[in-house]
Amino acid sequence: MSGNITRPDRTVTTKEAILSAAEQLFAEHGVFAISNRQVSEAAGQGNNAAVGYHFGTKTDLVRAIVRKHTEPIEEHRMRLLADHSGSTELRDWVSCLVRPVTEHYADLGSASWYARFGAQVMTDPTLRIIMREESLSSPSLQTIIEGFDRCLSDLPPEVREQRGEMARHLMVHGCAEFERTLADGRTGPRANWYDYGTGLIDAIVGIWQAPVTAQHIR
Repeated sequence: MSGNITRPDRTVTTKEAILSAAEQLFAEHGVFAISNRQVSEAAGQGNNAAVGYHFGTKTDLVRAIVRKHTEPIEEHRMRLLADHSGSTELRDWVSCLVRPVTEHYADLGSASWYARFGAQVMTDPTLRIIMREESLSSPSLQTIIEGFDRCLSDLPPEVREQRGEMARHLMVHGCAEFERTLADGRTGPRANWYDYGTGLIDAIVGIWQAPVTAQHIR
């Protein structure tokens, strides 16, 4: 009959409900504090085995959530790269790194959870590998890394590694905190995700361009 929901449609709807419920619960409580049963219940599934049936292990579920967001972020990134291809300006490459992420958060609206989910995942030594694997598989991110290489060739390798880690922490945890601020309806350091992205770009450019103090052997 016309208007009936087919089995494939029900499967897609069920999987989307599970992904949304898991993302929120993991963002609020951490990945390993939440059971598959709790995710199934939050997704409105009477079958407590629904998570395992549709996704497999909890690690597989985390990867599926990451991949759900990777594609739209990649689309934003490709558009920016088209504007900055071949640039020798560090700020352009930092913008290509930051703007696609903050624009995606803006697209999600005030009820988003992904920034806080990402912060939870990145604090776990095992799960953070998933985030890095999915990110580094992006062709556009490789292009950005090459742009950084051209702009930062004078920095010693150990300094670049340390500052890269600082930039990652700033993006992950700064965005998570701003997302929480917006969700709580509080006034944040910036009015919206675009303005927050601008401040983030300023800070990361400053980190990369900060002077390097000579190391002394003690």
